Amino acid sequence: MNIVVCVSGGGTNLQAIIDAIGNGTITNTEIVGVISNNINAYALKRAEDAGIKAICVSPADYPDREAFNDGLLEAVKDMNPDLVVLAGFLVKIPPQMVAEYRDRIINIHPSLIPSFCGVGYYGLKVHEAALERGVKVTGATVHYVDEGTDTGKIIMQKAVYIEPTDTAETLQKRVMEQAEWIILPQAINMIANKGKV
Repeated sequence: MNIVVCVSGGGTNLQAIIDAIGNGTITNTEIVGVISNNINAYALKRAEDAGIKAICVSPADYPDREAFNDGLLEAVKDMNPDLVVLAGFLVKIPPQMVAEYRDRIINIHPSLIPSFCGVGYYGLKVHEAALERGVKVTGATVHYVDEGTDTGKIIMQKAVYIEPTDTAETLQKRVMEQAEWIILPQAINMIANKGKV
């Protein structure tokens, strides 16, 4: 199975996928490309270091959103993936891309959907909201991408306990280590070896 990974920042989930392919946790899978909307994303360097084709498709390089959406879809199509993995990709996936890759785009979200998800919930904001609400358990969710924000069919979830001393930063780190970096590779491996979930 060929996958394209889309990232906006540091690429820790991308690294988890690269490592899982390397150590055999994920089988029958190759990353054929990494796409970022941010030219300064460290994820691009991670990809290059691993010998993976890495490109930037930035809204700044297009006259309007529609042109960017077309450019993003073309970039993905050029890599001919079986599955598109959103690993911290802070871009609303255009409807034409959802249609083109129906049930072939997955996303990792740092909460137990349906909690703390949807428009505006990304990065540290998710963990700040969980702490503010006083929940005792959070986690991460891998789900298919549809036209909504974090509304697609859930593939896998993993819970993480919140400690009384947690800050948004410590919680984010623990959710990554105990949930995101585990279930995203698991979900990819499951899809690679069994087809759709």
